[in-house]
Amino acid sequence: MDKVLSGLPRSENPNVLVGFDTADDAGVYRLSDDLALVQTVDFFTPIVDDPFTFGAIAAANSLSDVYAMGGVPISALSVVAFPGDGDMEVLGDILKGGLEKMREAGCAVLGGHSVNDPEIKFGYAVTGTVHPARVKANSGARVGDAVVFTKALGTGVIGTALKRGVVTAGAVEAATASMLRLNKSACEAMLCFDVHGCTDVTGFGMIGHAREMAVASGVTIEIEAGRVPLLPGALEAVAAGAIPGGLKNNRDFAGCAVEVAGSPDAGLMQLLYDPQTSGGLLITLPHADAEALEQILPEARRVGRVVPRDNKAIRIL
Repeated sequence: MDKVLSGLPRSENPNVLVGFDTADDAGVYRLSDDLALVQTVDFFTPIVDDPFTFGAIAAANSLSDVYAMGGVPISALSVVAFPGDGDMEVLGDILKGGLEKMREAGCAVLGGHSVNDPEIKFGYAVTGTVHPARVKANSGARVGDAVVFTKALGTGVIGTALKRGVVTAGAVEAATASMLRLNKSACEAMLCFDVHGCTDVTGFGMIGHAREMAVASGVTIEIEAGRVPLLPGALEAVAAGAIPGGLKNNRDFAGCAVEVAGSPDAGLMQLLYDPQTSGGLLITLPHADAEALEQILPEARRVGRVVPRDNKAIRIL
């Protein structure tokens, strides 16, 4: 996709504040001097057995991109792929789960689009609002910033371990709770401070999304591996060989942008590439603000810093 996007012409519309050229989380279009739209779309196949929970997780994941831009989600359209001869009760539960999570976010579901497909997929196209001067893009990271992360890693490997029957119920419960938790409170908390850059950690893993931020900002991001929070059972899932295909793809793609200093735990290194669903926000801001953010947002953890651009976009310590 990088190759395809790099060959496309950039928008010449002055109202496009954030387009696809920096691989940001959502597009931003200015309507007036004090109002811009944030637009995003995301959908995926089921990652949990319960259809209601799957719908809610898909909604939380779709909303996350708006929060990552510092925006407030206001409306959404559902995107549904479902077999025509499937159980309509299952489809109803998926939609109900999504609606409940959207209601929690204060985001109105206006309708959507469905297709007959043997493979179930579900998600939303979400529209939000933001002040044009307060957009939190992934290109804003500054040298000297601290890097803060607001959730724990491991949903990808735990989901794979669940499919293989090599995970505990406690680990699945913790991962599910994390995926269901909106990034709304994290967004509201970070907006109290001088945030320079933000992205959410989803399918490309922490290293993949940090790489996008580093490249867009012209900096190197150092990640202290030992400070990165992990979900219960995540390391055990890696040890059991529950490595999702997305993790391997992320490592193959982004590994060339990574310098490793020292000898971090091998399992932990794997988790830094783990594709997340409804993952946390990765935020850069001054160190004093980062410390204060940790105080008001208990799940926030400083995991690194922004330094001048070196040979590699990412350095793991």
